[in-house]
Amino acid sequence: MRRMLVAIFALTTIAACGGGGSSAPTSPSPSPSANPFTITVTQQNGAQSFSPNPASFGGQMVVFRNADSIVHRVVLNDGSVDTGDIAAGATSRAVRMPDGGANYHCALHPAMVGAVNPVAGGPPPVCEGIYCARIN
Repeated sequence: MRRMLVAIFALTTIAACGGGGSSAPTSPSPSPSANPFTITVTQQNGAQSFSPNPASFGGQMVVFRNADSIVHRVVLNDGSVDTGDIAAGATSRAVRMPDGGANYHCALHPAMVGAVNPVAGGPPPVCEGIYCARIN
C-alpha cells in the first residue's frame, strides 16, 4: 500500500510540473533591452565628462562605459539609480533611466555632471561645477 501511495504521489507531482518535458511559460518575462544606449565617461571635465551630454532618449536601458583611467560611479541626482563603481575600461550593468529625463553626476567626482532627456521636450538643466538637484 505504501509503495502505491508513493507511486501515486510521484505521478501526481510529475503531472503537476508539466510531466518533466518542456513547457512554455504562461506569461513572457521582461528582458532587458538587447542594445542598451551607451554613455561614455570620458574624464573629469564638468559637463564635458560624459558623451553624449545631454543624451537624448527616454525610459530605456543605458550602460556607462568608463573610458577614463580612474574609477567612476554614476548616480542620478535624485538617488534612484546608482551604477556602483565602474573601473577604468569597464562598463556598468544596464540600468533603466526615467522616462521624464534626469540629471546625474559621478559620486566620486561631483563636478562631473550629465543629463538624460526624453525624446520629446527639453532637457533637464545641466549645471557646471557641483551638480544641482531639481527642486519642485
